[in-house]
Amino acid sequence: MTSQVTLPLWAFILILLFAAVTFASHFLFPSVRWFFRRRMERAVKRLNERLERPIQPFKLLRRQDMIQRLIYDPEVTEAIVEHAQAEGVREDVAFERARRYAREIVPSFSAWAYFGFAIRAARLLSTSLYRVRMVHQDAGLAGVDPEATVVFVMNHRSNMDYVLVTYLAADRSALSYAVGEWARVWPLSRLIRAMGAYFIRRKSRNDLYRKVLAKYVQQATGAGVTQAVFPEGGLSLDGSVGRAKVGILKYIIEGAASAKRDVVFVPVALNYDRVLEDTILMKAQQTGERKFRAKISVVFRAILRQLWLRVSGRFHRFGYAAVSFGEPLLLSSVEGGHDRPEAISATIMSRISSSVPVLPVPLIASLLLRDGPMTREALEIAYSKEMDRLKDAQVHVPRNSLDYAVDFGLRNLLERRIVVEEDGVVSISDGKDALAGFYANSIKHLM
Repeated sequence: MTSQVTLPLWAFILILLFAAVTFASHFLFPSVRWFFRRRMERAVKRLNERLERPIQPFKLLRRQDMIQRLIYDPEVTEAIVEHAQAEGVREDVAFERARRYAREIVPSFSAWAYFGFAIRAARLLSTSLYRVRMVHQDAGLAGVDPEATVVFVMNHRSNMDYVLVTYLAADRSALSYAVGEWARVWPLSRLIRAMGAYFIRRKSRNDLYRKVLAKYVQQATGAGVTQAVFPEGGLSLDGSVGRAKVGILKYIIEGAASAKRDVVFVPVALNYDRVLEDTILMKAQQTGERKFRAKISVVFRAILRQLWLRVSGRFHRFGYAAVSFGEPLLLSSVEGGHDRPEAISATIMSRISSSVPVLPVPLIASLLLRDGPMTREALEIAYSKEMDRLKDAQVHVPRNSLDYAVDFGLRNLLERRIVVEEDGVVSISDGKDALAGFYANSIKHLM
């Protein structure tokens, strides 16, 4: 027992390394994880005291635990067997495919990433680019059952929608977004996943994938996770409010039914004086191809240009960005609601449409397209008459002055050369009718 053993130096160093790794993995790392987990739990507890809807324990589960819980669900297991039979592959191959789908979908929510970084970044970006306004906030959510699952249902105008709603809903809850494949780009995907968003393939027809996605949404809904979805299924290419695709709403309703939990659908309507991607969306509309090929060089040049304008003191924010919260819809208030996802989605989209904020640029574009060229005085009269007619709509009048609203809207349109003013007459510029129509379409259903 006391005899000496001689080892080469490299072998001794290797033994020390193995011992250090073993000590760290079995003693140090668990202690460190426990320490940070305890700190996170205390931080979340403090957060929940000021949030209207506390963060649900489901969101705080480890991502690996959520993946395991998802792929071992009986319905997913049954879908795996059916997929193996239909594709003629072994069940273990189909199981790994389901695991890959689950890893793609399931988020890894971080309270620090969401409340420590995302909300601050969303506030900074929103207020730097736009004059942000809350046009209307329905008070109907205050009296809703606190155990009900809240789902914010929004029209989709711009990728700024995520940023804007995250900022404005910061005191309500941590939102779990359903985001498209555009966000699966490293390193953006890691940040978005840490904010609690889950990725969806909007056009996938794979039954196994759709079952895994449906089951995740159902589990999240059943656990009371506050969600935010865009039922139109993508950005509006022509600026108008589109029809809802029932898929994601159907999964939510099924999850509520299985968990015997009520759902509150909160309509959220957004509108902008300027949509950052307007020309890209219009081009996609013209080509019929929903693929937005925005080159990095183009994006980089645009950022540099805005930075130069800000440094030189010539930067103007892109007008107003407005959000209106409509009347909430309780699933339990709809007779036979669990079996009527189409009717529920139609009702929600109707409430979104009626709540779309009316802003200066869309309204002036609408008047010029409808009535043709006119003087500023005539435009102010037409604007005033339209304000009287739209008194029941969610209208934002900057500084409560119609004259200022017209001047502000015209300045934005003139700067972008969408309209021209010659000899005191304002008219749509040649070749800009489609771009003016893109903004007019956002409120055409109100006009």
